[in-house]
Amino acid sequence: MTLTTHILGYPRIGAKRELKFAEESYWKGEITQAEFLAKAQALEASNWQAQIDAGLSLVTVGDFVFYDSILTHAVRLGVIPARFKEAEKLNQVDQQFYLARGRAPHCTDVAALEMTKWFDTNYHYLVPELNSAQQFKADFSDLLAQVDRAKALNQPLKVVLPGLVSFLYLSRIVDANTAEAEKHACECGNDHADISADQANLKFVDALLPIYAALFDELKARGVEYVQVDEPALVLDLAPEWQAAFEQVYHLLQRHDCLKLIVASYFETLGANLNLAVNLPVAGLHIDITREKVGEFFWKKVIDQLPTHKILSLGLINGRSVWASDLVALNDIVQTAQKSLGERLWLATGCSLLHVPVDLRSETIPAEVDGKLAFARQKLEELVALANGHIYANEKLSKAVDAPFDLVAQSRQAPFEIRFKAQQEKLKLPLIPTTTIGSFPQTAEIRAARAAWNNGNLTNDAYEAAMKKEIAYAIQQQEELGLDVLVHGEAERTDMVEYFAGLLDGFWLSKFGWVQSYGSRCVRPPIIVGDITRPNAMTVKWIEYANTLSDKIVKGMLTGPVTILNWSFPPAHRTRREVCLQLAEAIRQEVSDLQDAGVEIIQIDEAAFREGLPLRKADQAEYWDWAVKSFKHCSSSARVDTQIHTHMCYSDFKDCLPQITAMDADVITIETSRSGLQLLDVFHEQGYPNAVGPGVYDIHSPRTPTSDNMRTVIDGALKTIPAERLWVNPDCGLKTRGWAETKIALATLVKMAKEVRKELQAA
Repeated sequence: MTLTTHILGYPRIGAKRELKFAEESYWKGEITQAEFLAKAQALEASNWQAQIDAGLSLVTVGDFVFYDSILTHAVRLGVIPARFKEAEKLNQVDQQFYLARGRAPHCTDVAALEMTKWFDTNYHYLVPELNSAQQFKADFSDLLAQVDRAKALNQPLKVVLPGLVSFLYLSRIVDANTAEAEKHACECGNDHADISADQANLKFVDALLPIYAALFDELKARGVEYVQVDEPALVLDLAPEWQAAFEQVYHLLQRHDCLKLIVASYFETLGANLNLAVNLPVAGLHIDITREKVGEFFWKKVIDQLPTHKILSLGLINGRSVWASDLVALNDIVQTAQKSLGERLWLATGCSLLHVPVDLRSETIPAEVDGKLAFARQKLEELVALANGHIYANEKLSKAVDAPFDLVAQSRQAPFEIRFKAQQEKLKLPLIPTTTIGSFPQTAEIRAARAAWNNGNLTNDAYEAAMKKEIAYAIQQQEELGLDVLVHGEAERTDMVEYFAGLLDGFWLSKFGWVQSYGSRCVRPPIIVGDITRPNAMTVKWIEYANTLSDKIVKGMLTGPVTILNWSFPPAHRTRREVCLQLAEAIRQEVSDLQDAGVEIIQIDEAAFREGLPLRKADQAEYWDWAVKSFKHCSSSARVDTQIHTHMCYSDFKDCLPQITAMDADVITIETSRSGLQLLDVFHEQGYPNAVGPGVYDIHSPRTPTSDNMRTVIDGALKTIPAERLWVNPDCGLKTRGWAETKIALATLVKMAKEVRKELQAA
């Protein structure tokens, strides 16, 4: 008996990042919208063809979106905040880009939507903003057009869309009832003047139910049989109100016709929501078994409790790993499940494949990983092989667990109060010092030089000279702008993780292993293939050169161990704790060398510090233990008067301030412009003792911030942070921006900081 196979989603960027380049060309006005859509639909068609060629039973339709699926769904529902009032003259394509970027053709620039991490991944989504009197204006014409295009393939289809409950769970309610709230929202760069309690989002269930029902009727009329309704919130620790919402929604949406709903969960087991999920009145349930702990066998509990008429889609192929599957072991699971379920067993990927690169066939594979890897295209083949019983033992897959690695994690030599006093005496920085996060624009000239160097058309000496020229320009611009603490600009770095992975032993860097992070931003996560060691200094020569160009302090820029781990593909048979501690030791050695080279401030970025946090509270303590220890170890070689900075962005940090405090960085620069000033309130309420640099403008939007926007953030920060512990900086690095807009924004930043400094000194 051949089992039904399907996937939850496929990478939409294209094997060579075709969607990225098409989007960016469209934003620049180099191609028309019709030309952009033609390129996008060609990629969409190639994704469908890949599923057909692999032999999947169902072709997944609706997963192809331009930015992210939650943003697309919000626009389809008419969830467009009031500040985007000019969006009404745009079609849905431009509306999505307007909300995501704060810019659209013939529209006034406004603050973009808040962006945050998608559960515990490095993928981001735009947070929908609902107002307290939200009216929904549904328009699913683009989704229905996708279905019509897919029907021309004459293949069985399955449509995917965000579930009603998870959409509300991931949204924010914005209280814009007062003029003061609206004023604060605009000044802070978002509408989150007063975010209501999560349960308040449930007030919109009744309004959305008929919209979903009408969409299901439209899909049925087009001959669609299966709809995958993504409800990832089912794997979280849900309050009773949210559990009750799932029961209410699906009892009211239950279909008595031929349309079959498959509720999909992923990234974790169902946990305490097991009984709720299996008893939802739907045709089937999808579960992700790839995140189960060794020996847990939670999937057996699901089978035992699943009603006998329901489909169970078993997510066997890991959609977040680049390692090949052990088909023999997975076949044992399939055989066991099939005995209970028969034809009601479907086989699938654990989650969407958008979290892995597209195709391994373009790579030159090194011997140590030959036969051990599988990108999205290869995972389709694994899935079909399982369903067809074409099982083969992959002798290249390692079954042995590497010898455990451990070290005694160390901490700084003195408490913050003593360090901070010594640093102030040594550094002699002004009140409210200004700095940037690290990177400056990666210009066309930088990219061209790097490409020529990589292709062997530029010598090492010529490449180094080109990068030094860019560093010199970055230093010159910062001095002219009047920034207090400079950076070298990171011209020599492709990516904040990939750069270090290329200089550490134990990593392999693919050539085309691109993965979408957000919008058109793609990253190429390194693959950890062995023990991690640091053969040589990685950053010292560049910082030493930058220091010769200025009398001002130039920060040393490093990426922290937790971020390198979370933004890489981890090894198959090592614990994350062991790998992170190895990384911490490598970074500790780099800190020592920078310090010995005369670098007085060293920033260790931990942008992904929270990202790898387990989704359930019961599992989080162990993660925090080794994550904090790893950071403290890598900064432990810093002397008392060496100032250690860290940086975090685009995650919800409100629930982990004790762990951020325990990291004991002298200064933390942190994103606040898209998420408002609520985080600073938490810093104040919980008594954060060290120095803080709140981001005063959003670098992920092309919108040039106003001085009033920045002043609002600075004034708000001063209400919660003592002036002597306050820094001023952008939200994040500036590599994706252009020099013209960068200089305008930073000039405003410096001007505002100097104004506030003068006022404080005069008071």
